Parts: sequence; structure tokens; C-alpha cells
Amino acid sequence: MKEKTKSLADQRLARIEGQVRAVRRLVAEDRYCVDIVRQVQAARSALASLEALVIEDHVDTCVEQALTKGSISERREKVTELVGILTGKKK
Repeated sequence: MKEKTKSLADQRLARIEGQVRAVRRLVAEDRYCVDIVRQVQAARSALASLEALVIEDHVDTCVEQALTKGSISERREKVTELVGILTGKKK
């Protein structure tokens, strides 16, 4: 993973951590359900953003390296792995 990606990921994780703490607090305080759901949606959106960042970095590093320097089996493995991630399939 590139250093810039690590830094951006860490920033996003800190934000996500705060959002999850906020959800926990809202639940503990028996706050309005819609407020809790909105906070959950914000956390989910932040996680999706982090996921996109990591996938983009993976394509720019691991997949690109396999496509330019790897064997046919390494290429196939990276592409299959990427398709699995994008379609939500587990190994």
C-alpha cells in the first residue's frame, strides 16, 4: 500500500471510529431512532469511501504489478480476486 493511501486510510478510520462511538452514545442515550439511523448511514458511507480508496490502491499496486511483471497464473489470480471483491464473493 502506498504511504499516501495509508495516511488517507488512517484519517478515514479515525472519522469512522468517531462515528461508531457516536452511534453507541446515541443508543445509550435512547435518542431518536432516525438520528441513530442517519449516523449509521454516515458511518456506512465512510466505510464505502475507505473501501474504494483501498481497492484503488490495490489496483494501482498489486494488480498492476501482476499484470506487468507476473506470470499468467498470477495475473489470473489478481483479476479473479478483484472480481470477487467487487461482486462481494468470498474466497
